[in-house]
Amino acid sequence: MDNRILRTIIEKFRGGPVGLNNISTAIGEESGTIEEVYEPFLIKEGYMKRHPGAAKLPRPHTDTWAL
Repeated sequence: MDNRILRTIIEKFRGGPVGLNNISTAIGEESGTIEEVYEPFLIKEGYMKRHPGAAKLPRPHTDTWAL
């Protein structure tokens, strides 16, 4: 699921910023599950940054990831 979230942000939203509701709709997962389960891990590992009302991937990741 982590890869699916990251791939969606990269491919559909050009790396962000993108709102949590948009991510949840795009991948078919509850926004609460993403916010409570996946997002903290992705932020802690440096794969995602949290912005007011949106998530964004650090720029180097959007250019170099081969998901």
